[in-house]
Amino acid sequence: MTTPDYEFIAVDGPAESVRRITLNRPDKRNAINTPLRSELFDALHRHDLDDDVRCTIIRGAGPCFSSGYDLSSGSLMEGAPHYSAPGDGQWARQATDGWFGIWDLAKPVIAQIHGYAIAGATELAAACDLVYIADDATIAYPVVRVMSPPDWQYHTPLLGLRNAMEMMLTGNTYTANEVVASGFANRAYPAADLEAEVLKMAKAVARVPSDLQQINKRSVHRSFDVWGARAAMRSGQELQALAGHQPSVQAAKADPLGAIKKAFADDD
Repeated sequence: MTTPDYEFIAVDGPAESVRRITLNRPDKRNAINTPLRSELFDALHRHDLDDDVRCTIIRGAGPCFSSGYDLSSGSLMEGAPHYSAPGDGQWARQATDGWFGIWDLAKPVIAQIHGYAIAGATELAAACDLVYIADDATIAYPVVRVMSPPDWQYHTPLLGLRNAMEMMLTGNTYTANEVVASGFANRAYPAADLEAEVLKMAKAVARVPSDLQQINKRSVHRSFDVWGARAAMRSGQELQALAGHQPSVQAAKADPLGAIKKAFADDD
């Protein structure tokens, strides 16, 4: 299957049956704008239909995995890759549909995190089936300090009550070892070894034929669904929208980039 000429991502094949998608906006710290999301979903859909692909890795170019949603790019809803009914919660609903779209792919997807993953970038990573992180990397969701709870509320189902509560109430930054312990990531590797170790894992995943692997993957997700995880993640969409009506958030929306910078400046 021919790979299109993408503008915001790059696709290569580092091993047999393995494809790798690189978020390719290093000058913007791989900030996730709407065209990048559209290209990412397009590539993943193509891989799901390509008999030569059994596993996909997602990584970032330059100094980090991704700085999260690109708040400088204007409306992220304009040209959004998923339709969402208008009204309160529209943005969170379509963001959730997008990340669950990765969740529901037949073929496994691996997130490879170096540098840092912030806010929406942690949503992307959480949507992947496996997550591996450099031991000097960090994750954070500082948006909860100034704007809203997450668009895709993976925290409680994936991390448990206490870990989720701490992350939601503080917006703190967490180390690789901490996020492995919390269940966000599978393993941490020395930064110099991360790419090779992720590729080794991708090759192991790709040894399993896709017709069987899709059942293996879904068996885990079906159990998670029975526990109520999918419903729990969707239930927060209107709460995310409700945050936007609060006076402090209304003030922050006048200068969203400034608000996010302030959120980071509050760290010790």
